[in-house]
Formats: sequence, structure tokens, C-alpha cells
Amino acid sequence: MVVDGASEGAEGTEEGVDRLFHALADTTRRDILRRCVRGDLSVSRLAEAYPMSFAAVQKHVAVLERAGLVVKQRRGREQLVRTDPDAVVRARQALDELEAAWRGRVERMSRLLSQELPSEVRSGAASEARSDVPDPMEGQD
Repeated sequence: MVVDGASEGAEGTEEGVDRLFHALADTTRRDILRRCVRGDLSVSRLAEAYPMSFAAVQKHVAVLERAGLVVKQRRGREQLVRTDPDAVVRARQALDELEAAWRGRVERMSRLLSQELPSEVRSGAASEARSDVPDPMEGQD
């Protein structure tokens, strides 16, 4: 799936969308993203909040960075992590495009079914006609 109108680079490609949703699929990464929305945090400060190693948090941040959700910036000895404000817009665009595609498919299927089914099926007469068929499970208590 290609996201129309996304910023240049990998974000607009199918691989970029895959990276975006892969990054958002993990609870820890979503939490890191939420924390960084409130302000720039160092990787070491982020690591203090989780019951995992510093290296594991670094890997989570790297996944978020590859997906374009965060940007790392060196300040002295620290690596500060901040959320890319356009990241949520890209995710929303991808979801909107998926929703539009699925809604279009459902509408086309609905139109097709309403054109092809006999009128008595659409009106519910078929369900009444089937009421004379015995229920094989009846009386098996």
C-alpha cells in the first residue's frame, strides 16, 4: 500500500508503512512515543522507566527512528529522543487510506449482492421458506 501525500522518502512506500505499523505494534514503543511527545528525553532517562536493559530500550528507540516516529539528537554526551510531529499524520493517512479501500470493497460487494440476489431473498422470503426444513439438532437435549 502506498500512502498518497506522505512526505518524501521511505514513509510514502509500502515498506515505510510496514515499518510504521510494526513500530506501533509494540506496547513499549508506543509508551516511549507517548513519553517523548511530552518533551525530549534522553535514551538513558527512558531506560529508567522500563524493566529491561538499556540496550533493549536503545533497540526500541532505533525501531521508532527507522519508522520515522522519533528523531534522535546528540546533546553533549546524551542522545535526546523527540517525537516527529508529522509521524501521527502519516499513520492517520495510512489508516484513512485502508479504511477508504475497505469501505469501497464493502459497498461494491453490497451493490453486487443486491443486484444478483432474487427479490424474494432480499425481502426475507427465503428465510421463511427455509423454516419448513427440520432442525437436525432439535430434540437432542
